[in-house]
Order: sequence, then structure tokens, then C-alpha cells
Amino acid sequence: MVYSSHPQPQASTSLTRFLQQKLGLTDESLKLGLKQAHLEQAPLPIVLWSFGLLSLEQYQKVLDWEMDHS
Repeated sequence: MVYSSHPQPQASTSLTRFLQQKLGLTDESLKLGLKQAHLEQAPLPIVLWSFGLLSLEQYQKVLDWEMDHS
């Protein structure tokens, strides 16, 4: 588990769309990640990676995408 002492913003619709359309994340995986990210107050990509729902390569793609869309 990843716990943050600072509340994290909710994942944007564009991020969740990227995760599903470009990385092939299923609805169920995304729902689990969103729920756990909320419970842990942790960033969604880190939670998805820690649960094994994203590979390290996919996680890097998310980080690259976030850099391009910040």
C-alpha cells in the first residue's frame, strides 16, 4: 500500500481515457485503482503499478503522458 500524507487530486478524465484507450486498462482495473487511490490518498498511476495493473514500461508511458499534458 502507498499512503500519502497529502490529499491527492482525483484522476482527470483525460488520464483515465489514456489508461483505457492507449494502455488497454479494463474498466474493472480502473475502478479498483480509483477506489484504492482514494482510500490511500495516493496518485492513481502509482497505485495501478503497485497492484501490478501497469507494467514498468506502461508506468513510464503514463509519466511521459503526464509531462506532456501538465
